[in-house]
Amino acid sequence: MKLDKVEDFIKKHHLLKKGTTVVVGVSGGPDSISLLHYLWKTREKWSLTIIAAHVDHMFRGSESYEDLLFVKRFCNEYNILFEGNSIDVSAYARTHQLSSQVAARECRYDFYKLVMEKYNGDYLALAHHADDQVETMLMRLVRGSYGIGLAGIPIKRSFYNGTIIRPFLCLTKYEIEQYIDEFNLQYRIDPSNDKDAYQRNRFRHHIMPFLKKENPNVAERFQTLSEYITEDNELLEALAHKEIEGILVEKNEQKVVFSISQFLLLPISLQRRGIQLILKYLYKTIPSNITTIHNSQLLSLLSNEHPSGMLNFPKGLVVTRSYDQCTLAFSGKCEKVQPFDILLPVPGEVSLNGYGSIKAEWIDHLSEKLKSIDFFVCDSKEIALPIHIRSRNNGDRMTIKGMKGTKKIKDIFIDEKIPMEKRSLWPIVTDANGNVLWLPYLKKSAFSIESQKNNYQKNQQQKQDNGTRFLLLHYLPYNEEL
Repeated sequence: MKLDKVEDFIKKHHLLKKGTTVVVGVSGGPDSISLLHYLWKTREKWSLTIIAAHVDHMFRGSESYEDLLFVKRFCNEYNILFEGNSIDVSAYARTHQLSSQVAARECRYDFYKLVMEKYNGDYLALAHHADDQVETMLMRLVRGSYGIGLAGIPIKRSFYNGTIIRPFLCLTKYEIEQYIDEFNLQYRIDPSNDKDAYQRNRFRHHIMPFLKKENPNVAERFQTLSEYITEDNELLEALAHKEIEGILVEKNEQKVVFSISQFLLLPISLQRRGIQLILKYLYKTIPSNITTIHNSQLLSLLSNEHPSGMLNFPKGLVVTRSYDQCTLAFSGKCEKVQPFDILLPVPGEVSLNGYGSIKAEWIDHLSEKLKSIDFFVCDSKEIALPIHIRSRNNGDRMTIKGMKGTKKIKDIFIDEKIPMEKRSLWPIVTDANGNVLWLPYLKKSAFSIESQKNNYQKNQQQKQDNGTRFLLLHYLPYNEEL
């Protein structure tokens, strides 16, 4: 193996800076031992501080513990700082309901974070090579990945307070074997690498030999393709980011809401990239089981003529469409709306969970301004006190002027295009007998003075002549809308 090939790759992609601290993930296998040895050999040129980090996953009992001891001895021989830990990954997998491989990765990276923190590490160096890259890109293509996912393993990415780097992505497995032979390095073999039980091993054992036979430089071709995809994706992401920011209604770490009509005006390529940006923002790292199927389902939901719908994405992310708004939020971390039932004294005023307040008073004179949508006036003799302000219940109905019978509150919300997430917050004003009197800003019931058969002015005079008091309710919003 030509060492300058790795050096050129490091310089081209700015993987190292002089005088920095590098934590090296070392399993004890030939790839990671070669990387550790290479960085040790070049430590003086780059003025590096090197720490080897090894995790014993405890999958193979004493055999896997021997891997830990082997890496420790190797580090002692070369005077390299060593950090190792044995973690019961099987127990972790059972507790968190994960596959053994996913659990192993989480435990391993959690340990790397601890080592990075302890030594104030600048880089975490991992020994993925060009053959790994081919396998990863093919696996993701078969799985249905999209966008940056098709680029496979990144050359570098942010991690904790530093950066993950992969200096050996420019090398094939064969070149690493040459390095092992050249320096007569010892290493450990994990027997599970020979089993076809794992998808990567099936690609490695059956697909890679065929591809290399067709083109001996296939690994180099795939790495070049990976870099092209990454560069193209950076441009498209920048364009998508600019467009998506302009259509957002709400954005925080647990929830993103955007305008569907504005989103659908974007070119389809930016729509797809926009979805990926939103998913990346919420997930931080998009799960590997998010595929083009999820992307297509979301696009279908947005373009569907039906005004509402819902999708469930991995890790509890729920996608909800309600008229012109699409909401992506984590179900397990969203605040649950608690039912409420508040008594409204007359005169008096009650707050509505930060969405405004409703004020009640007695009046003996009616004016035209009270016809406004934010006022409700009725004859006090036609209702039963006290007044309740509550959240909606299943089956709620109200009388509407000009209608025979009653209408479902649910249907009113649908007609008025009220988003589903706001319906449980909307105040329902009733009298003591449970009659729905008013939906602030939406509908007044037949109990309203202006809904009576006689005209407004005549009603006023008749009621006043009879010494009737009018109940006035006034909705006072904190914001422009509920």
